[in-house]
Amino acid sequence: MKLGIFLPISGRSATRATLMEAARQAEAWGYDSVWTADRIFIPWEIRTPYPYNYADGSHFLVPPDRPFLEPLTCLAFLAGCTERILLGMSVLVMPYRHPLYWAKIATTIDHLSHGRLILGVGVGWMVEEFEPLGAPFKERGEMANEHLQIVEKLWGEERPRFEGRFFQFDNVAFYPKPYQKPRVPIWVGGESAPAQRRAARYGDAWFSYFVRITPQELAAKFANVRQMAKDAGRDPNEVHLSCCRPIEVTSEPVAQEPDRLKGTPTQLVEALRGYEKIGVQHIALQFTAPRYPERVQQIERFAREALSTLRKGSHS
Repeated sequence: MKLGIFLPISGRSATRATLMEAARQAEAWGYDSVWTADRIFIPWEIRTPYPYNYADGSHFLVPPDRPFLEPLTCLAFLAGCTERILLGMSVLVMPYRHPLYWAKIATTIDHLSHGRLILGVGVGWMVEEFEPLGAPFKERGEMANEHLQIVEKLWGEERPRFEGRFFQFDNVAFYPKPYQKPRVPIWVGGESAPAQRRAARYGDAWFSYFVRITPQELAAKFANVRQMAKDAGRDPNEVHLSCCRPIEVTSEPVAQEPDRLKGTPTQLVEALRGYEKIGVQHIALQFTAPRYPERVQQIERFAREALSTLRKGSHS
């Protein structure tokens, strides 16, 4: 099982120097991947409930007057600052960008990094962000499906053409094709039934996001995805299971909750083995210390005290 960490692309720590240092440290400490989140802007007033807050499930965590760097730009920058570590997008909100545009950026990053990009994709949740971008919120799922159909054509066909409800094009040459073969891995995020169907039809992985769920519950949901893939005429083994999870490293042992990653490195190793047992292939970890210096300390401590132990006996 591979493990990655989220980068500081938002808040006061979102600077060139910090971003570069964080990615290089993660690479040196043995993490498999680094991850960026997607935000174009943050509205001053957000009425839409935030679905991914692990604490209370209601409030978006980044204030509107704090920096939030554009994630694809950050990954392109980091492609030249790192050598080995995978570069993950978690997740690209497809309706915010034209598919021809973001497919070209993803392909460019894939080439600049020599095949290290993982492209998480989703449909978004914040109504207030859709409106100024001119993106249809209620139809975002249907639009996202067209995005993924288009990407299949752009990355796989010499003369791609498309005739859909939202997008139409013909006489298009799209080069270079992805560095990775057959394509950049697409991990489809989202917990809903439509998101699971999207992963089953178009994804290389179902990418479960920040929700409180036990490994056993996650396995049951993934069984649904596999069945949906089979119903869509795909080999279920073509769709893998990955997820994002908050994590907190403590100095002393704490009572364990099956739907939460919190404890000493020893406790966290045991908890993460539960994810590996159900077939999770990759976890993107969000260390939750509120101040960045303390977060870095947790990231380093986990790397030194847990990563090597997890690697022993890992089959990935």
